Amino acid sequence: MTATSTHSDNPLDNVRIILINTQFAGNIGAVARAMKNMGLSRLYLVNPICTLGKEAYIRATSATNILEKAIIADTLSEVISDCHLVVGTSTRDRGMSLPLLTARESGERIAAEAIDAQVAIIFGQESCGLQSEDLQQCNFHGYIPANPDYSSLNLGAAVQTFCYEIFQATEAKRTQPKEYIYDYPEHQDMEYFYEHLEKILTDVDFIVTNHPGQMMQRLRRLFNRARPDQKELNILRGILSAIEKKSNDQS
Repeated sequence: MTATSTHSDNPLDNVRIILINTQFAGNIGAVARAMKNMGLSRLYLVNPICTLGKEAYIRATSATNILEKAIIADTLSEVISDCHLVVGTSTRDRGMSLPLLTARESGERIAAEAIDAQVAIIFGQESCGLQSEDLQQCNFHGYIPANPDYSSLNLGAAVQTFCYEIFQATEAKRTQPKEYIYDYPEHQDMEYFYEHLEKILTDVDFIVTNHPGQMMQRLRRLFNRARPDQKELNILRGILSAIEKKSNDQS
């Protein structure tokens, strides 16, 4: 689970499809088939409720190799720790105020950044979708524009739609000059920053330990929206270290 974020002649090799708490094995099989249709092969299952049994393999048809190589993990954080871009999908905004991308816009951004980095797109449980705590770990909120009176798609259809857009955008970019992509930090580096930020804010009594409220959730949303690149993150970490040193010198 420590894939290297390097240049790839096939950007689709750097794209992870992540399913969280999947309830029905048949849906995992349908997702594998949708992925193979669009040239994607890296499937991650986070804390699945079902097992990869016969129904999954029946629904996968000729994409059983994707099921056989699927990585199963306990937490989302461990499968996106080295990702530079994470897109969470949901029909509802969950009050997270993340930048919104349509499925087409998601495909274009993923195709562009997957040239040089590991990227992930996440899908939640069939019955309730992606949860707020999962969206908090994402850079963007992807959605599929659909009939507002009935916008909920089944899991296989949703994954198929996003995979199609990723594939189409990747094919289009093969004939285009490469765009400059900012050097974004890995997800784990951002987590280290949030831990450092919370420690400093607690040390200076900005956050009260016994009454933390939603301060860190709001700050996490702010920086996820701003999406600092690696140099900017280094500056932020440097500021925190300077505050920490000054505080220690005065104590």
